[in-house]
Parts: sequence; C-alpha cells; structure tokens
Amino acid sequence: MTTSLSPLPHPPTPAGTRLPRIIQGGMGVAISDWRLARAVSSIGELGVVSGTGIDNLLVRRLQDGDQDTLRALAHFPDQDRAQKAIQDYYLPEGRAPGQPYKRVPLPTLTRQEPAWGLAILGAFVEVWLAREGHDHPVGLNLLTKLQLHTMPAMYGAMLAGVDTVIMGAGIPREVPGALDAFSQGQPYTFRVDVKGDGPPTAPLTLDPANYGFGGVPLRRPNFYPIISSHVLAGVLTRKATGSIQGFVIEGPTAGGHNAPPRGQVAYDETGQPIYTERDVADLAEMRKLGLPFWLAGGSGSPEALQTALGEGAAGIQVGTLFAYCAESGLRDETKARTLAAVREGQASVFTDPLASPTGFPFKVVQLEGTLSEPEPYARRMRICDIGYLREFYWTGEGKTGLRCAAEPEADYVRKGGKLEDTVGRKCLCNALMADAGFPQIQKNGQVEQPLITSGDDVVKLSTWKAGYTAQDVVRYLLGEATPVDAPA
Repeated sequence: MTTSLSPLPHPPTPAGTRLPRIIQGGMGVAISDWRLARAVSSIGELGVVSGTGIDNLLVRRLQDGDQDTLRALAHFPDQDRAQKAIQDYYLPEGRAPGQPYKRVPLPTLTRQEPAWGLAILGAFVEVWLAREGHDHPVGLNLLTKLQLHTMPAMYGAMLAGVDTVIMGAGIPREVPGALDAFSQGQPYTFRVDVKGDGPPTAPLTLDPANYGFGGVPLRRPNFYPIISSHVLAGVLTRKATGSIQGFVIEGPTAGGHNAPPRGQVAYDETGQPIYTERDVADLAEMRKLGLPFWLAGGSGSPEALQTALGEGAAGIQVGTLFAYCAESGLRDETKARTLAAVREGQASVFTDPLASPTGFPFKVVQLEGTLSEPEPYARRMRICDIGYLREFYWTGEGKTGLRCAAEPEADYVRKGGKLEDTVGRKCLCNALMADAGFPQIQKNGQVEQPLITSGDDVVKLSTWKAGYTAQDVVRYLLGEATPVDAPA
C-alpha cells in the first residue's frame, strides 16, 4: 500500500502548560465525544474523548453521512487509508430507514484488520476534532479491560497530538511502555490475559510500520491511570513499564465500572456490593509519591474541588455533570428522559455486580424503557457482534478463542465458560452504542436499547435545566456560578 504522509495537523501543546483543575470524565461510547472535549478544553480545563468503541463509532458516523468525520479524515497523514474507509462505509445520504449498520469484523489475537486500522482512524478523528480551534490540551480515556483494542486507539490519538492518556477498569501496567515505544515509531508488545489451561498471557503486537509510520516520532502523552487505592498507585509507580505523570483516584460513587471492594465482598439488601474504609485511598500516602492526582467520584461540586485542593490534589475529575450537558454525546431523548426522571424523584442508580461481562461492578441508572428493567432485558436476543468485552481463553488445540458472558449462553458454555456466569450479564457494547444514538438493528428486527450509566450524583441534577452547557458546569465547579435554574 502506498502512503502519502503529511505533518501532524496541530502544533504540540506548549511545554509548562498548567495542570487542569478539572478533568472532564472520559465516558464511553461517545458520551465524551469531540464536541464535549473541545468545549471543556477551549475553556482551559482538560477535555477528554472516549476511545471506547472508536472503530465502530467511526464507521457508523460515516454510514450516517457525518460531515465532521469526513473533514477530519481529510487531515489523516495517510490519505490512502482514509479514502479506503470512506469508500467502504460512507453513505452521503445516510442509511435508509430500517437499514442496519455495516459491522466492523471482530478482531482476534492473530487477525486484527480491518478493526485496528479503523480504530487508528477513529481515534485520530476524535482527537483532531476535539483539538480544532484552540491550542489547549485534550485527553483520551481508555479501558484496561479492552486489551485487544487499547493499542490502536492510543496510537491513532497520538497521531492527532493527544496530550494525556487516562485509563481505568484494570491495572494498566504496560501502557507507559507502549506510549514510549509509539512516540519513537517503534512496535510494542502487550501481554493479554488468557483464561484456561495454558500460559496466563499471550503476546499482542502493534507495529507503526505496518501502518506506514515506522520510525515516525510523535509527542509522548502524559499518562494518568485511574486507581481506587494508594496501594495500586505505589505498585504502578514501581512496576509500570514506563513513567507515569499523575493519577486519577476514583471512588465507588463514580459512574461506569467501579473497582470491586477489597477483601471479601459483602452485599446490601438490594444486592449492591458494600464498600468500606478499606476502599478509600489514603491521600497522605498519595502525597508521598510526589505525583499530581485528581479526585473522582462524588466530586461534582465547588465544595469538592476546594476539599480536593486542600488535600493536596491538583483538582477533580467530573463525569456525571458533563454527561447531561448540551455538548455531550448522550442521545438527546435519553438525556431529557433521565433529567425528567431525576426532577420527579424517579431516578436512582444501582451498582450492579452482574451487568458487566468484565465482572466489575457497573453503575446503572434505573430508567423505564432501558435494559435496566427486567422485561426489556429478558426480551432482548443475546448476540455478540461488537465484542469489546470478550475475554481470551485457551482452546483444546493450543490456540486462543474469544468469549463474552453476555453472548448467547450456549455459545459461552461451548467455549468453556460456566453457565452461571451468564446470569444477569448485559451487552454493554450494543447498549452504550445506543446511548449515543447509534443503535444497531439486528437481523430479527430488534433495535438495540440503551443502558444508562451515571455516578450516584445524577440525583443532584434536579436543579439543572435541560440544555445547560459545559461552560455552565465549569463555572459552577470553579465557584463562579450557581446551578442553572437552581431554586432561590
């Protein structure tokens, strides 16, 4: 394949840029999209795009005729690859009513294309658009559990000049080394976890040379792992494959995936895991590490920001307030219904120990018409056609396979999984795509339904009117304004 490489489309972030007081949470799929990240970064805080599902997000936007995606692809340094994606997926008039999205073929340990190439393009597009029109830093959020999909999203974001990579839902020990290698245009090999009878890990390599960028130097982003304990921070500081520039300390009230409670897990009367003082990071120990840190989970208030600063933190990471602002990628209808339920006192958040195929607790907003209800969940035909949360396992032939506890039960058991592990599991991949307005239409006519995740603070949004902006959130957190429509 011939390539036509062009310079990076944005200048590097100036050295000595101040640390942000506010990091906007990286909510996926596409809730923290480029519009939200650009709005927050333009103000001078750290806007963050989600890299979760970025390959499917790219091709679904192209199939919906999205012009912003086309505009960003025109700046990708390998135009042959960009034009190939446009040729394969772009529909100028969008899809016909009832037409399913064309799917990205699922990658495996031995076959990554075209998924990886599309992920590189998708992450480039998201970061390029988030950086357009200003010179402030932009971050990328990824999930450690998505081991098969981490490297291409990270590399595509680096091609667009991403400033910071933030990663949670696991122990991202290998990411700093990957950032070091990719910044020199060199390959990096991840060790992915493999279940079953065989070695506990297997190698997975991304080589920039395979995409026309061998030896091409890129700016190395900062790396902020998301942690729940000071113990993990110390381990990563000592044992990570490269340098770490800071930490996000996330408590169990944060949205999305939560770290499991430490020690023996107990549950309350509703079935939610119980967190104790053991699950609270010791900030005195964090200060000893000498690296900046931000507090997350229940931090969406000016009081929380001042408390964090008083504890020696650089600031806070906030997700839920931004998730429902005008610029977020959450589908407008879903956003409005959730806010209406909050105002009526009908919304609550359940820390579901079963919903995520990862086995991590997952925050779910209890909302009518979503997969949080038993009836829509039971009616849904189980299917695994996106596959981000699949886990590797050893087959009887010494090869690796992939399975997901939310796929059809018979398929999971046939692959060596336990039937009891499928109970209550939800297809987060399809549900989160639906949250952002990209629901798949399955072959049986089933339209994938949303499943909303938010932090416990969603119940505090009753004083915010629909249509509030990212700037309103930042001004509120900095103590410069009260919540929009707050009662006198």
